[in-house]
Amino acid sequence: MADQEKEVSEEKEIQNVHENGNQQSEDEMRIEVQDGQLSFIGRDCDSIPPFLANSFGTITTRLDLSFNRLSNLQGLDDFHNLEELVLDNNELSDEAVVPRLPKLHTLSLNKNKITNLDLLLDKLSQNFPSLTYLSLLGNIACPNQLSCLDKDEEDYQRYRYYVLYRLPKLKFLDSTTVRETERGEAQRKGQFLKVMRPPEAAFQGQEDDSAPIPYSPLPHADEKDGGKGGVLGVSKYVYYGRHSEGNRFIKNQDL
Repeated sequence: MADQEKEVSEEKEIQNVHENGNQQSEDEMRIEVQDGQLSFIGRDCDSIPPFLANSFGTITTRLDLSFNRLSNLQGLDDFHNLEELVLDNNELSDEAVVPRLPKLHTLSLNKNKITNLDLLLDKLSQNFPSLTYLSLLGNIACPNQLSCLDKDEEDYQRYRYYVLYRLPKLKFLDSTTVRETERGEAQRKGQFLKVMRPPEAAFQGQEDDSAPIPYSPLPHADEKDGGKGGVLGVSKYVYYGRHSEGNRFIKNQDL
């Protein structure tokens, strides 16, 4: 009986291997690399399939992995000749490890889960020395109205100055070409625009015991003492004409 169960289990394992192999073979058969461009879009992958690098790593110069569920970039370092990388609409966060790709000049990370701009710029400056095109739209790290409704144009411009200060070789950032005047401003004031993030430990164990004070037009001191005080104000303008508010109760012959 035990031998029969073992044989059945082995047959299922063999069947699973064949099914996975067939699926991978089908994916490989549907993929074509034209002029160095490889697209693997909308495949619902949470990591880069190993067969991509094994089969196409050496001949791919442009890789598009948009609309997947990528949470890491493991295996990307096998694309040694990669020059352009599109990772839009994935789930990459601050924890993602970025491999060194010395030839990469174009990187698109739109609509991911990146929140720490400074950490990201550290990774990019160290690992992508040839980077000239960068797009981060739709991430919290990019303070524009696509990611944060409470941000305005001044917030976004400060962000651009800081990114250009950290990555001075950029020629295109997000949806706009970098102007020489903008680059000059970035070098002049970018170092002062770093957003300081307090450590989370600084807020642990702290509780706010102060109750919110309800709004009242009266001075807080009067309410605290239990009294009902009035407020004396002086109007800046006084109108004594025929159509003043008080005159509408007076008949014309009384004026």
